[in-house]
Amino acid sequence: MATTQVILKEKIKGLGAEADVVKVKRGFARNFLLPQGKAYEASKGNLRYTERLKAVRAEREAKEVAEAEKVASKLKKTKLKLTLATGQGGKAFGAITTMDIAKAITEQAGMEIDRHQIVLERPIKSTGAFEIEVKLGHEVSATIKLTVTAAGDSSAEGEDSAE
Repeated sequence: MATTQVILKEKIKGLGAEADVVKVKRGFARNFLLPQGKAYEASKGNLRYTERLKAVRAEREAKEVAEAEKVASKLKKTKLKLTLATGQGGKAFGAITTMDIAKAITEQAGMEIDRHQIVLERPIKSTGAFEIEVKLGHEVSATIKLTVTAAGDSSAEGEDSAE
């Protein structure tokens, strides 16, 4: 396949950030990156222009790191409480997943966290206290304290036995 080098003007997921010189297929550059204004051709003149793009990139990354550290400090103070639906004998009916934790952070702490940033080896299927890591990017992470309590669902059991 024919490839060409381009200089990115902005951050493109899966490809690179500002001022990166990347090799892409010619059709991708010709039909998407160049017409959309997301990249330049990698000519000698344009390579000199990358210094300004690198300054913009450094400024953006500094803002992102500062924002991530601010969110991390708030998250470290956060203590979440979730209930796990359990049946007779303490058997769990479901599990607490990253989606549930992200929703709880939004409701209880008032912060929007993407569920993909939450590090959870497997869904939580037991009660107790847990420490959950949240990776905020740029090597910034925070640990959240999560308390899971049981919610004995006796009303659902009563419906089954009534039938």
